[in-house]
Amino acid sequence: MIEAGTSDVAGVTLTYGMVGGGQNAFIGDVHRRAIALDSSARLVAGAFSRSYENTLATGRALGVAPERLYRSFEEMAEAEAKRSDPIDFVVVVTPNVAHYAAVKAFLSRGIAAVCDKPLTFEVTEAEELATLARQRRLPFLVTYTYTGYPAVRQAREMVARGDIGEVRFVSAEYAQEWLTTPLEREGQKQAAWRTDPRQAGKSNCVGDIGSHVENLAAYVTGLSIASLCARLDSFVPERSLDDNASILVNYRGGAKGLYWASQVAVGYDNALRLRVFGTKGAIEWAQENPNYLKFSSLGRPSELLSRGRDPFYPRAQAYSRIPAGHPEGYFEAFANLYRAYTAALTRTKSGATLTESDLDFPGGEAGVSGVRFIGKCVESSSKGAAWVQF
Repeated sequence: MIEAGTSDVAGVTLTYGMVGGGQNAFIGDVHRRAIALDSSARLVAGAFSRSYENTLATGRALGVAPERLYRSFEEMAEAEAKRSDPIDFVVVVTPNVAHYAAVKAFLSRGIAAVCDKPLTFEVTEAEELATLARQRRLPFLVTYTYTGYPAVRQAREMVARGDIGEVRFVSAEYAQEWLTTPLEREGQKQAAWRTDPRQAGKSNCVGDIGSHVENLAAYVTGLSIASLCARLDSFVPERSLDDNASILVNYRGGAKGLYWASQVAVGYDNALRLRVFGTKGAIEWAQENPNYLKFSSLGRPSELLSRGRDPFYPRAQAYSRIPAGHPEGYFEAFANLYRAYTAALTRTKSGATLTESDLDFPGGEAGVSGVRFIGKCVESSSKGAAWVQF
């Protein structure tokens, strides 16, 4: 199959601003590049750093007009809301501690928002933001990146259509090695804030990558957690937050699950993997080889479905961008989330009512679920790995 996917947001001229993502920051540039893949919005405003000098330098490098570079997100939200041409949405890419206040500042002024995960520190804060977005009819994206891969969307469709039968067991893991040594004490910026409870919240490993495990499993299977049992470890001496987590899960309806997240797994780079076992088949997907989906059907040889070569179900196929054999990766997955989000925002601004297919991106409820998952894992571990209700 040679045909590549086509964008359904061509010609859109939305504008956006960014909070965080200044010079030397990693994730802000990922967001900007992902949005640029479809040219679905233009960056026109920013409060890129707590350092105004950094914000000015970043703005100059990105071509943002000086009058739309702000000292704080509070100033930015207030000023943009008063303009005749305010930004259509804001992208919040700060450390976790600022997510709640920054997103609320924009939503409360009628400006749509995109936020990195985890959405907030506490469930009540996440619920407040999700409710505010819903009341204001503002599309809300929480960037759980891995749901943007076409093969992941194909897996979701296969489970929903019953291709593997009734789900019995889910095995999901996310293994990294990057925090095997105390990088936070060696001046590594990303490690420093992620292992600091004041900036990251109550969890490091579960909050940073375990939340991706929870979201990926929920997105693909459609299952809801009923209860869980978690043990959080801090293997590196003097580290305040967890760097490894083992989690047992009971789902509503009777299925079971096993999650593992680790940032001290030597030999692993970014090894997110999901396996779903049903009554008549199974699927398996790995983020480091994202264009392929293994499908096993009881009594038949296993198949390796290839993005671009093998026809996916239409909703998944729509997000395949280039021909088979050309890898689509992290930037494209991010861009797929923004493709869906900006299309939904455009429809909203035109007065249209959004359908379920319009909202095929992780929204406020996914953000709430992620924050609840983090909190319940911490609660369970603090009680000696006791079972807790979700």
